[in-house]
Amino acid sequence: MGPHRSGRRTGRGPSRGVAVTAAAEARRTPDSPVRVSGTVRYWAAAKSAAGRAEEPYLAATLAEALAAVRAAHAGRPELLRVLTVCSFLVDGDPVGGREHAEVPLTEGGTVEVLPPFAGG
Repeated sequence: MGPHRSGRRTGRGPSRGVAVTAAAEARRTPDSPVRVSGTVRYWAAAKSAAGRAEEPYLAATLAEALAAVRAAHAGRPELLRVLTVCSFLVDGDPVGGREHAEVPLTEGGTVEVLPPFAGG
């Protein structure tokens, strides 16, 4: 199945997910974007490095979600390395060269983490 499959859960134990750090919470202001919940899905080498296919997020922007992923997986240096070369889809739309802090997330949305694929 490709990255546009239906939103199903893997059912592999409790969801630990990623959350924003205390420092990020302290920087929030009354006019900060509202955090929403959704799913981060890892593909190929990112999935292997993360040790899971998906996990929930609580974040307002792609940058915030990725910062939470990095903090939650700080003990997984391979995932941190893979994230530096990944492309991202937010709700099926390629992020491309946009600043991650400028990419809003939607309630119930998905962030697809796509490492480079050989031959693709």
